[in-house]
Amino acid sequence: MANFNVGSWKDGGMGETIHSSTVVGWREWVALPAIDVPWVKAKLDTGARSSALHAFDIEELDGGAGVRFWVRPWQDSNRDATVVECPVYDRRLVRSSTGHVQHRYVVLIELELCGRTVQAETTLTNRDQMGFRMLVGRQALRQGGFVVDPGRSFVGGRAPRPIRRRNRGRA
Repeated sequence: MANFNVGSWKDGGMGETIHSSTVVGWREWVALPAIDVPWVKAKLDTGARSSALHAFDIEELDGGAGVRFWVRPWQDSNRDATVVECPVYDRRLVRSSTGHVQHRYVVLIELELCGRTVQAETTLTNRDQMGFRMLVGRQALRQGGFVVDPGRSFVGGRAPRPIRRRNRGRA
């Protein structure tokens, strides 16, 4: 992976380090280490600005400064549900792909993809009927220097077989 500095002649060429682009597939396994979710299958969606995470039993804390919610990482299983408490970063009106507008909490969640970590603005919503528990939006993709190849999947590697089976409700 190539690294290079971006800077101006005024600062002597010293600036922030930028990583070269990393090609990823339209679906990948990601980790959310700060909320103890080591594996979740995600759709990488350049059409969505922010990321979205399947969350349920969402409740406001501290007069709206924080939020508590449950994350169920497996698509067809209730196993390994995790309760999460974190500060609210923002509240937004979000239009879904079906055109439905919904008020959502936005939290900052550390996301690991293909060896890179980004701080993703993530909306909380019920994604039970969706094909993926998480959607990674273009803001997080841009921050990590990711380029999505829509013809590829799991470029970063597949989860171990027991994890994949659990995701399909077979373990």
